[in-house]
Amino acid sequence: MTKSLLRRNDVLNLRPGTPADVPQILAFIRDLATYEREPDAVLATEADLLRDGFGPGKRFDCVIAELTSDEKSTAAGFALYFYNYSTWRGHAGIYLEDLYVSPEYRGKGIGKALLVHVAAIAVAEGCPRFEWSVLDWNTPSIDFYQQLGAVMKSEWKGMQVSGDALAALATRSQ
Repeated sequence: MTKSLLRRNDVLNLRPGTPADVPQILAFIRDLATYEREPDAVLATEADLLRDGFGPGKRFDCVIAELTSDEKSTAAGFALYFYNYSTWRGHAGIYLEDLYVSPEYRGKGIGKALLVHVAAIAVAEGCPRFEWSVLDWNTPSIDFYQQLGAVMKSEWKGMQVSGDALAALATRSQ
């Protein structure tokens, strides 16, 4: 697909991630963590991504955005998602875990193309819901998502148990 904000000879290609992309995927994840002010929070390894994205017990899917110009392809961003399930709707949905475009490629329509692509996957697979989270201070992303029709869920607050608290909960007697 060619985007109007791209240079004249640039072509944007969205494709499924492959095992060969794992080092780049991990680099994108680390860059995203830095952007989100948590540069030391990434514990994932290439082995983790290979196992969970490309192994027999696949737990996520990934789309790579490649920008090609003058016979050279560069990975410009990615979207990593997985399926969840809505008991109320009785259908699977898609949860977008990460969306990232490298700073030098922002403003060229790549993030929008990735979101549109994953939304199309959701529709094609009969998923009535496509959702993700955004940090409350990330105004540029919030504005971008709202321009695309996303609605901020204000009644629901995300909850999480991890690390030692998760281990303690798992062993708590009833």
